[in-house]
Amino acid sequence: MFTSVLVANRGEIACRVFRTARRMGIRTIAVYSEADAQALHVREADEAVLIGPAAARESYLDAAKVLAAAKQTGAEAIHPGYGFLSENADFAEAVMAAGLVWIGPPPAAIRAMGLKDAAKSLMIEAGVPVTPGYLGEDQSPDRLQREADAIGYPVLIKAVAGGGGKGMKKVDRAEDFADGLASAQREGQSSFGDPRVLIEKYITRPRHIEVQVFGDTHGTVVHLYERDCSLQRRHQKVIEEAPAPGMDAATRKAVTDAAVRAAKAVNYEGAGTIEFIADASDGLKADRIWFMEMNTRLQVEHPVTEAVTGVDLVEWQFRVAAGEPIPMKQADIPLNGWAMEARLYAEDPANGFLPSIGKLEHFIMPDGVRVDTGVEQGGEVSQFYDPMIAKLIVHAETREEAAEALAEACAEVEVWPVRTNAGFLVRCLEHPRFVEGDVDTGLIGAESEMLTEKRLRAAVIAAGLADQFEDRRRTVSLPHEEETSPWAGWRGNSLGFRLNGAPSMKAVGMVDGERREAVLAKQQSGHADWYDAFVGDQAFKVAPGGVNPDRLSSGVWVDDELISTLERADVTVLFDVGDAVEVRDWRSAGSSGSAAASDGSLRAPMPGKIVATPAKPGDTVTKGQPVVVLEAMKMEHALVAPFDGVVGEISVSVGDQVSADMVLASVTAAG
Repeated sequence: MFTSVLVANRGEIACRVFRTARRMGIRTIAVYSEADAQALHVREADEAVLIGPAAARESYLDAAKVLAAAKQTGAEAIHPGYGFLSENADFAEAVMAAGLVWIGPPPAAIRAMGLKDAAKSLMIEAGVPVTPGYLGEDQSPDRLQREADAIGYPVLIKAVAGGGGKGMKKVDRAEDFADGLASAQREGQSSFGDPRVLIEKYITRPRHIEVQVFGDTHGTVVHLYERDCSLQRRHQKVIEEAPAPGMDAATRKAVTDAAVRAAKAVNYEGAGTIEFIADASDGLKADRIWFMEMNTRLQVEHPVTEAVTGVDLVEWQFRVAAGEPIPMKQADIPLNGWAMEARLYAEDPANGFLPSIGKLEHFIMPDGVRVDTGVEQGGEVSQFYDPMIAKLIVHAETREEAAEALAEACAEVEVWPVRTNAGFLVRCLEHPRFVEGDVDTGLIGAESEMLTEKRLRAAVIAAGLADQFEDRRRTVSLPHEEETSPWAGWRGNSLGFRLNGAPSMKAVGMVDGERREAVLAKQQSGHADWYDAFVGDQAFKVAPGGVNPDRLSSGVWVDDELISTLERADVTVLFDVGDAVEVRDWRSAGSSGSAAASDGSLRAPMPGKIVATPAKPGDTVTKGQPVVVLEAMKMEHALVAPFDGVVGEISVSVGDQVSADMVLASVTAAG
C-alpha cells in the first residue's frame, strides 16, 4: 500500500478522500488555486500546494502542474476525485508514466467509455441493451436535423464527451432543433473541448437507474446494487437513493448483470457507474431499461451505496489501486435498509436557480446525519467552480423513514447571505409523488411552480415583525418611568389601539422584499413576556429572545416552535424549513439580486461570458422568453423577459465578458 496520496481536486470530494486516507494512515496532499487558498480542503490536508490562478484550466485542469505538485511533495499516488481530470485518459497515462499509482480505471477503459457514441457501439457488441438513436460521424447540422426528424420528437441531444447534464438538451419540436443543437455544442466545447453530439429518442417517463460496479486487477468485477437518481433538474441530479423504489428481484438481477457485462467488456478496474434509462410508464421492467453511459470514476452520490452496503468505496479504490483483490465476494455484499442523499447547491430556486456566490457569513448544517462538504462558515462560494456546497446523507430501515429524515435534515440547514436550495429540497422530499415513489426525471419540471415557490408562513411573518419591533424596543433609550408605559417601544408609530385591553400596534416590515403587516399586543405574566401577534385571521403567541440550545443560536418562539434567527444591523434573518427569510425596515427599498429588475432591465447575476443573444432589439417577447444567455459556473443561464413586451437595447455581444450586476438588455412592458 502506498503511504501518501495527492487528491487532484477540491471541495467536498477532496475532504471525503482525505477522511478515508487519514483513517488508513496515508499522508494527504492537496492542490489548490488562488481562489481556494483559504478553502477547507487545503487546511484538512497534511500538505498543500498552490498550482495556479482561479480559472480551472490554469489550475485544476492543468495536468502538468498537478504532476509537478506530486513530484514536489513526494506523493506516491493520485486520486482524481470526480470532474476536472478524473476521466482524462491522457492524464491517467501521465500519472502512471511518472511512476505514480493512478487511483482509477485503466486509460483504455476511460477512452472506451468516454465517448458516448463509441461506448454504445461497444455495449451493443457486449449484449447490453441501448436506447435507439443516432451515433454517426456526420455532424453537419442538416444531417443531425434529418436524423432527429426520423427518430421522432421529443429527442435528446447529448455531447459525446459530456456528463453531469452539461451539453444535454431536450428538443420537443423540429423548429427548435437548431437552437438546441447550438447550445449543446457550445456546452460540449466549453466543458469538454469537444462539440460533437449524439441524438437519442427521449423517453417520455424516464427514470435514471445506475449500478455501482467495481473491478480489480485480478479480473473480478462485482456490483454494489443500484441507485435511483431520477429526481433531476436540467439533467442534474438533485436527490439520489438506494435501492431504487419498485425494483423487484428479477429486474435487479437483469440490470446488475448487464452492468457487470458492461464493465467486463472494457476490462474495468476500480470504481465505476453504469447508467441506465428506464421507461417508467408501466413500472420498472427488465426489457424497458437501456444503457445510457458509463462514468469511469467515483460518483457524487456514492455515499448512498456506502450506507446500504457498509462499504467504504474510497478504501476499496485505494486497495484495488495498490493491487489488492476486491475485499468481498459478490454473494457477501449486503443490501441493508434505505439511503438518500440531497445535493445542497448555492443557488436561488425562486430566481431561476441562478447560482449564488459570496461569503458564507452563517453556515450551519444539521446534526445526526452524514454531511459531506468542502466549505465552512466564513468561507467563500466562488464564481469559478460548481455551486454544490454540501451533500446530506441519511440511512434508515425504510424508504419512508429515510425520506422523512432527509426532509428534516434539509429543513435544519441555515445558510446566509448565500442562497441555497434547501427549502426546495424539502418540498421535493415532501411532494406526494416522491413520497409514493412515483418519480421520473420530469417531476421537477412538471411541478416547478409548486417546488420553487417559498412557503412564507404567517407564523414566520409574525416572528419576524415581532422580533424586529422587540429589537427596536430594547435599543430605544427611554426614561425609567417610561419603560413601564403601555406605549414603551412604540414611539414613532402612527397607529395605536387596544385589543382586549392590551396596547396594540400595527407592525409593518419588508419580508423578503414585500410589505407585510401584523398586529402586535405586548403581554406579560410574572417574569414572562410575549406578543399576541395577528397576521390576517391567524393568531400566534410570539416570544423573541429565545435560544436554540442545540446550536447556541438565537431564535423566536412562535407558540411551541422555535424559529432560528440571525441578527444583523440592517436585517433580521429567519430560517424556516430550509429557507432564509429576510425582514427589513419597511422603509427599505426591498430585496435585491434579481436578474430582472421591475423596470425590465436584465442584469448579470454574476460574472460570466455572453454565449448567445436569442432576442434582438425590437423583438416582441413573452414573459419567460430568453433574451440573453450567460455562461457562468460551468453552465448556461438564460436571462428571460420579466413580462410580455418589446426588447429595447441589448448592450452586449456574444463573447463579451461581463461583471456582476451589469445591465445586459432591457424589455419594455407591452401596452
